[in-house]
Amino acid sequence: MTSADDTPRRTGTRLVLKVGLQAFLVLLFLIVATLGTLSGVLFAYAGDLPEISALDDYRPHTITRLLAQDGQEIGEFATERRVVIGYDDMAPVLRQAIIATEDGGFERHFGISVSRMIITAIRDVVKGERYGASTITQQLSRTLFLTEYMKDGVFARSGLTGLERKAKEILVAIQIEKRYTKREILTMYANQINLGPGLYGVEAASRAYFDKSAKEVTLEEAAAIAAIIQTPARLTPFVNPDRTLARRNTTVLPRMVENGFITEERAREAARTPLVVVGQPSADRTIAPYFVEEIRKKLEEKYGADALYQAGLRVQTTLDAKLQEAANIAVDRGLRRIDKRRGGFRKPSRNLVAEGRNIEQFTLDRWDQSILAGDIVPAVVTFVGESSARVRIGKNEIELPRAAFAWTRKTSPAELFKVGDLIEVEVRGLQGTRPAELMLEQPPAIEGALLAIDNRTGQIRAMVGGFSYIRSKFNRATQARRQVGSLFKPIVYTAAIDRGFTPVSVFIDEPVSYTAGPNQPPYSPQNYDRKFEGPVTLRRALEQSRNIPAVKAMQEIGPGQVVSYAKRFGLNEAPPYLSLALGSAESTLVQMTSAYSAFVNRGVRMTPYGVISITDRDGNLLEEHRPEPHEAIRADTAFVMTNLLRGVVQRGTAQAAAALDWPLGGKTGTMDEYTDAWFVGFDPNITVGVWIGYDEKRSLGPGETGASAALPIWIEFMRAYIDARADRKAPPEFEAPGNIVFVGLDSGVTEAFINGTQPQAAAPAEPAVTPAATPPPAE
Repeated sequence: MTSADDTPRRTGTRLVLKVGLQAFLVLLFLIVATLGTLSGVLFAYAGDLPEISALDDYRPHTITRLLAQDGQEIGEFATERRVVIGYDDMAPVLRQAIIATEDGGFERHFGISVSRMIITAIRDVVKGERYGASTITQQLSRTLFLTEYMKDGVFARSGLTGLERKAKEILVAIQIEKRYTKREILTMYANQINLGPGLYGVEAASRAYFDKSAKEVTLEEAAAIAAIIQTPARLTPFVNPDRTLARRNTTVLPRMVENGFITEERAREAARTPLVVVGQPSADRTIAPYFVEEIRKKLEEKYGADALYQAGLRVQTTLDAKLQEAANIAVDRGLRRIDKRRGGFRKPSRNLVAEGRNIEQFTLDRWDQSILAGDIVPAVVTFVGESSARVRIGKNEIELPRAAFAWTRKTSPAELFKVGDLIEVEVRGLQGTRPAELMLEQPPAIEGALLAIDNRTGQIRAMVGGFSYIRSKFNRATQARRQVGSLFKPIVYTAAIDRGFTPVSVFIDEPVSYTAGPNQPPYSPQNYDRKFEGPVTLRRALEQSRNIPAVKAMQEIGPGQVVSYAKRFGLNEAPPYLSLALGSAESTLVQMTSAYSAFVNRGVRMTPYGVISITDRDGNLLEEHRPEPHEAIRADTAFVMTNLLRGVVQRGTAQAAAALDWPLGGKTGTMDEYTDAWFVGFDPNITVGVWIGYDEKRSLGPGETGASAALPIWIEFMRAYIDARADRKAPPEFEAPGNIVFVGLDSGVTEAFINGTQPQAAAPAEPAVTPAATPPPAE
């Protein structure tokens, strides 16, 4: 029996059930309608999708790499710095960090996660914020196939709406899941994602941030990489390491715990570990920027920009990394030495106070790197007193006493700089890792170049094209044509030896004058020291770089003949004037260095080259370079000249190099008014050329000859080269052809003659007069 009180209750229950049923039917209708709409949308775009099979040959843009002889990477070219790796080339913790952060259900879904999309939609509505709902597969589909629709991160250029974009993204993701395994999808994703400025893929990021491969990263480092994925432009540790660290600790590591990849204890331990990166990557970090740029230009000319920056070429070069380092140091120190001697101190170009900067908070990337004794580093002036100053390098404040700037000839630092100036200092001593003893430095205004070539192959072993590639990209080793001065005299004497002259042939070193042509003053060459020695042998004339004998030799054999010899040595064609004997013609450093290498290589000049081989990303050989010989002169003539040039080192203008105690030869060169200083020298295996000067033609200063300006740099480089050789205690020898006869002379010199030209031959006649058209150089 039912009570009266139960009637309203049953009525209310039926009403609730009725309303609930109606709501359920409405919801069901909406779900069916939504699914129908979604199915319709998906069907509508199903025929307008990319071919997923293209991923079977997944070939993303990769880096073109330049390698030195020992395999060390010396340069790279890329629009996207990427190194493609396999699934097993990633540390397990790195794979786990990516999955946990970007798609915890990656192993369970079929490309999309419906539940995740619904939950994300609700959160978007409730909290008024946008949360990402895309799976790893969806992100991959968007990156690989839909990026052409994007403009500044918005799918606006093609007119795609958000619904259209999402529909295509879902369809592509499903197709990817049908065709590829989870391992393959994760591998493609890890190789494709952007992880910072120009960095694509986890391998490139691991190398840039931590200087190790993706297989070697620790949990802390893996979590930091995963933290970057969301917004690489803002979360890269190069831009904001604090934000990277925060996301690593508050998002990535907790999600790894949620997904069961690590324990909470391990996460707390990792969160306590500081984020340490190796430093921001830079194109200027290469040890050989001028050499790398030369290779880049040739590669782009032959293969095009797309192949150079995207195809992942592997370029094996001829560069010797250790010699290149030695060349960099020798040129840097040498130019600074000359600049101090002649230039004086120039006011610093930057003052932080004038720029409105806080000098206490100012920092530089260089200060984050290790600093060793001998390094030259930037410093901020923090105090200027009567006799000393203080500077800051990183967190260290160090005194700069009067002795540190004595070379400026100023007694007070106030005459040199003021608080806030950004200057350079050389670290002379350390206390632990802290700079302690300093010497004031400055970037030199003078320029220089150095080039080292293997005699037997022509392979370029080292190249410096200027003081600083950042300051000037003009390559003075290959692009600058300068008057060569007395470097040209061996070409003259080579032609003379071929025409019967010998090392003991006598020239009269005396005042001479030649008719220079109509309306021209007489051509009257002078010696460098403005003195005349009377009768001198060809050997002495070359060793002491006497000008008059060189001009007489050229007049005797004919200027036209000398010009033809210069062409055989690979030099530019020049007018056949007598002043050519003293180096009025212009050449590049690479031309002169290559020319001198022929003396040592039995008269054969090898074309200089920097690339041994080029392979594509699959290891297929695209091109291979081999030595390219050019017969310049006879082997016996070449040896006689080599022996004469050895005398320049033993007794002549390059005698300072004799201290190296090594079989060496070479020649100094100095131009009028000391505008250009040269030295090109060799041992049996390598020829090295050095040029010093200003880019605009002006004097280096009185007395800055090839011997005083260029030779010291050459000696410093050769000392490093010799010290690194395995045969240091058993030097190589200059090999003489079979028709060379050695004769001991009264002077104590053992002279080399081509058989049949020994001293009993008559001395050559005194030269006649030949007109000239240009004034002579000094040396």
